[in-house]
Amino acid sequence: MQYAENILETIGNTPMVKINRLTADLPCLVLAKYETFNPGNSVKDRMAVKMVEDAEAAGILKPGGTIIEGTSGNTGMGLALAAIVKGYKMVCVISDKQSKEKIDILKAVGCEVVVCPTDVAPDDPQSYYSTSRRLAEETSNSWYVNQYDNPSNCKAHFESTGPEIWEQTAGKVTHFVVGVGTGGTISGVGAYLKMKNPNVKVWGVDTYGSVFKKYHETGIFDENEIYPYITEGIGEDILPLNVNFDLIDGFTKVTDKDAAIYTRRLAKEEGFFLGNSAGAAIKGLLQLKEHFTKDDVVVVLFHDHGSRYVGKMYNDAWMREKGFLD
Repeated sequence: MQYAENILETIGNTPMVKINRLTADLPCLVLAKYETFNPGNSVKDRMAVKMVEDAEAAGILKPGGTIIEGTSGNTGMGLALAAIVKGYKMVCVISDKQSKEKIDILKAVGCEVVVCPTDVAPDDPQSYYSTSRRLAEETSNSWYVNQYDNPSNCKAHFESTGPEIWEQTAGKVTHFVVGVGTGGTISGVGAYLKMKNPNVKVWGVDTYGSVFKKYHETGIFDENEIYPYITEGIGEDILPLNVNFDLIDGFTKVTDKDAAIYTRRLAKEEGFFLGNSAGAAIKGLLQLKEHFTKDDVVVVLFHDHGSRYVGKMYNDAWMREKGFLD
């Protein structure tokens, strides 16, 4: 008989899928690392379980404890699965720009959800960063995950996602393209691929309203770059320790409108029912066209599932309200 002992054992070994129509004008082979096949429907399952297991090993997460984390939804889901299997309570702190579906899904798997305003500075007491830390200080036997600075985030992708991409492309991958939020995926995968072949190019996809691209190019943290944006799951108004800028060859920025439109195009033209950051990732990849040749194998990672955005990017009324549809 073949079966997993629990749901956590089904994480990883996700498929690689060729993109056909949207990349028809590119000279190279483009493959999608399709992370929605993880049980929590996102790439974040990998690092969530790794962070929990490492915290247990270090003795900072104790039996019967409470896991507390600020999340855009996907890390919270991965942590919730770990909490269920391992017997912990889970508190997710989420910003009010995230979809209602994400909040409902977290509640469905037993999380307590605290919603915070988006349009405040990171150090504001109301921000989801500050609220997460405060709740951890006030809650006995709790552990604040801090995925932005937690080294186990990167480690998970160095140990699993990177090797899978290398093996699935038979070592022929030449470019890795991915949206950047906490930095764990791009830094962990990037470190592994460059270890195997230093010539692999690693490109980050950023959004307008985020500081990554300018900081990478100039070394300046420009607060004038920061303003509210709609795209979910990528970009930051802080510099997470998990973003290893030395490993990243460059960033390209994608508008909220393009991210939303290309999210829908992936569904209708490729059959890829994915989240908002996937639209940003494929549009960013298309913007990098001049960097690719006929011999290249370009891998783009798609983070999460479209079910979390049916009330937003997949809703015509919402798209028209935002000015994204005529």
